[in-house]
Amino acid sequence: MLRRLLPSCHHCVLLQTLPPAATAAREILRRRQCSSVVSSSPSLSIWRRKKEMGKEGLMVVGQLKRLAALPPAGGSPRLEQFMRSHVSRLLRNDLLAVLAELLRQDHVLLSMKIYSVVRKEIWYRPDMYFYRDMLYMLARNKKIEETRQVWADLKSEDVLFDQHTYGDIVRAFCDAGLIDLAMEFYEDMRSSPDPPLSLPFRVILKGLVPYPDLREKIKQDFLELFPDMIVYDPPDSLSDVDDEFKF
Repeated sequence: MLRRLLPSCHHCVLLQTLPPAATAAREILRRRQCSSVVSSSPSLSIWRRKKEMGKEGLMVVGQLKRLAALPPAGGSPRLEQFMRSHVSRLLRNDLLAVLAELLRQDHVLLSMKIYSVVRKEIWYRPDMYFYRDMLYMLARNKKIEETRQVWADLKSEDVLFDQHTYGDIVRAFCDAGLIDLAMEFYEDMRSSPDPPLSLPFRVILKGLVPYPDLREKIKQDFLELFPDMIVYDPPDSLSDVDDEFKF
């Protein structure tokens, strides 16, 4: 707007008169907004693209699994040497395909190692879908320490999940019985700058059926945000369902 109303020379003078702190704060905000857009955009996500593994990728997966089984488990010098000599030379598509395959196989140790390699690559950019799939795998395997590490990494990169992804992550950790982590992620969802949506809340509420006290708390949050909507509570037991359908 200023550029339209003022001549270019006056615009430059005005920018120069801004306090340095204000200029720095504006630049930080701009970078965070750009990072958030890139990290949550499906069209810009390299992780969402089709990952086809070549012969070298297949060889690397097999060798990694073999070396990871050597004593000491996960800490074999031969495994570390192979990471430096072979994994570090993989092309981007092969490296991502290797990680996707290890995630699919729920191989936590090797997934975390390849995850660290990916984040150090020159082509790496923060990616919501990349972190989402890492968290899904860690939830399935009930890994608390690794989850906190991944969560700290994504926070340091200013990655923002959309509301639907938040709901799916909270549900995944509820289903895994890691309820403390699930509630931490729920609180982070509530503090997100994105407007709340009803569907993620319903996904979370369904996952909290085994935890009635927590479910009641989330239910109250839901009703405060969406007062015109209804939440259907599950029956207390299967006998209640049987009684309902008796003639």
